[in-house]
Amino acid sequence: MGQLVFDEEAGKQLESLYRIGDALRRRRLVREALAAAPGERVIDVGCGPGFYSVELIEEVGSEGFVVGVDPSPQMLALAARRCEGHANISLHDGDATSLPVEDSSFDAALCVQVLEYVADVGAGLSELHRALRPGGRLVVWDVDWATVSWHSLDPARMKSVLSTWDEHLAHSSLPRTLAPALRAAGFEQVEMQAHSFASTEFDAETYGAALVPVLRGFVAGRGSVSEAEASAWAHEQQELGGRGEYFFVCTQFCFTATRPS
Repeated sequence: MGQLVFDEEAGKQLESLYRIGDALRRRRLVREALAAAPGERVIDVGCGPGFYSVELIEEVGSEGFVVGVDPSPQMLALAARRCEGHANISLHDGDATSLPVEDSSFDAALCVQVLEYVADVGAGLSELHRALRPGGRLVVWDVDWATVSWHSLDPARMKSVLSTWDEHLAHSSLPRTLAPALRAAGFEQVEMQAHSFASTEFDAETYGAALVPVLRGFVAGRGSVSEAEASAWAHEQQELGGRGEYFFVCTQFCFTATRPS
């Protein structure tokens, strides 16, 4: 398996993705689910370029504190620039399965589209449980990539592109098993909400259109997808958009849970 490497180039792509309209919608949904309050301590596991970390300061205020953790130096560098000037944000190099924080030290935790890249999901959830105080709240957000429905005039090529894209992570359909995994890690009040990201327009502000260059770059020359086929696939999506024939939908899942008091 050749997972996506979060290097400097991937970091720039991720930053661009985080600025689109659908990403703003997702961050709003995550923040609503987390419901951080003034004065709380929040940990952002897999903080990436720091969008959630800096925005959560609006909720926790000057008396609160946000800790961002990420294993990628390039991502942490982007997050550091974004969070500059906020004394109550601290960024740390660390893995989801070994968080560099003390036990029971946070009121809330979020982990957005991270665990699908973590081989040992149970270890990651156990670490989140450890980091939260009794009664602390957790939000985990991941995508079931099997829910993707993406129109193409070449269904066989589309199938090859999507199956090759599945190689970029550890679990392509993690939400299917997250609820029992959360309970096994010791969480209670486990709930789930599904959110559809869909469009019939090839609009750069939408999740599907914004993914096209990312997928093209990853699948080209990998598995059964040649460079030419990847480019032809991406070009076809633009052409379908121009003719008003574009269609994309995927379902993303927001899980909330609580560490027992």
